[in-house]
Amino acid sequence: MKLWGGRFCEQTDEQADHFHSSLSFDKRLYKQDIKGSMAHAEMLGKQGIIPKSDSDLIVKTLGEILADIESGKLAINNTAEDIHSFAESELIARIGDPGRRLHTGRSRNDQVALDMRMYVKDEIDEICKVLASLLEALLSSAKNHTRTIMPGFTHLQKAQPVTLAHHLLAYFQMFKRDYERLCDCLKRTDEMPLGSGALASTSYPIDRYFIKDKLGFADITANSLDAVSDRDFCIEFVSCLSLIMMHLSRFCEELILWSTDAFDFIEISDAYSTGSSIMPQKKNPDMAELIRGKTGRIYGSLMGLLTMMKGLPLTYNKDMQEDKEAVFDAADTAKSCLSVFCGMLKNLKFKTGNMYKSALGGYTNATDVADWLVKKGLTFREAHEITGKLVLYAIDRQLPINELTLDEIKSLSNVFDKTLYDAISVEACVKARNIPGGSAEDAVLKAIEKAEDFLQKKHFSSHQRGL
Repeated sequence: MKLWGGRFCEQTDEQADHFHSSLSFDKRLYKQDIKGSMAHAEMLGKQGIIPKSDSDLIVKTLGEILADIESGKLAINNTAEDIHSFAESELIARIGDPGRRLHTGRSRNDQVALDMRMYVKDEIDEICKVLASLLEALLSSAKNHTRTIMPGFTHLQKAQPVTLAHHLLAYFQMFKRDYERLCDCLKRTDEMPLGSGALASTSYPIDRYFIKDKLGFADITANSLDAVSDRDFCIEFVSCLSLIMMHLSRFCEELILWSTDAFDFIEISDAYSTGSSIMPQKKNPDMAELIRGKTGRIYGSLMGLLTMMKGLPLTYNKDMQEDKEAVFDAADTAKSCLSVFCGMLKNLKFKTGNMYKSALGGYTNATDVADWLVKKGLTFREAHEITGKLVLYAIDRQLPINELTLDEIKSLSNVFDKTLYDAISVEACVKARNIPGGSAEDAVLKAIEKAEDFLQKKHFSSHQRGL
């Protein structure tokens, strides 16, 4: 029997009933739903809204139902309309009339809003833990490569020499922002909506702050209409995941390129690669490619949520049932991608000799030639033009600038002298950029120190990481 069946004379059409049901996917909210009901029931007894003996029995039995589900003793069948109906029906089946008091002062509208907020809070905590592992892996690799020189790129063309540590720390900053965004998203998710009723709150003297404290929320929602119709926190959460996936995808794109014969900067572990069914020599970066592909899947979830909500009047509308699968799938996908990527990164082999050799080509020291001329008194535009001609001269002779004779170099400007050669080695080019945020070893070491401070003191407390 439907919990709302009193108003209806006919049975729901079988196809419509199946179409309407959400149990197949919202059953994963069983823990949040039962814990929320336990807090609600305890509050009802405390406030004298229902007998304390009934309240105690409800809380005790709900705890038993939760334990039975988690042990596998109780299976969530597909006959109920949703997880809320299943839990309440099971409660009534076990204790009879006292179980029918549970829904006093509550609607499924504020109940599902509570469940989703609790779920998103839990997922933020889990994803932050995986992000923590990734940030630690990036920092560990960066520490090992503060002197590993490689080419930096713009437009996928060699641009200037940098260190591998500096490159890795760029991704550290991206994922650090992702972590901070999730923490910020948590602030707006961490509001307890129960007590909002279907839309207009309730006439019962409930204690919303008691439930808030019992369930570990920071605050209560401020407006009942908004509380039951708000899914901003879901959209913001999936938006945060979309940015995480964008950063993972960019990193994966580089790893895919770097693993090719054309670059040959890295070797991805066999544990994170696959082969070809026809070409015996192939070693394919399938995990990186899959992560890159799954980014679009999470973008799709975000667009689905935004589109679902864009035309809905206040307050609750059944369209909002579509929030769950999008949020669930996005969270599952992001966690699996982060975990696989973290393992792949930890087992990555960097071919530092090839990186260094590549940095020597492509005239990556040209900017430093121009800077050297500026330090000799030329304007930057003059220096840029002279250096451009010098690069063209070197290209014609298929030689790096360092291998041109001094006479050849001086033919383009008498300002040049032999001190130029020491100033434009790739080591000197990297070392010269010793400003905060720069690629010089000293600057990178300071960046590593700040990154360690972030990990250890500011954001990765034992409470936040669940340790």
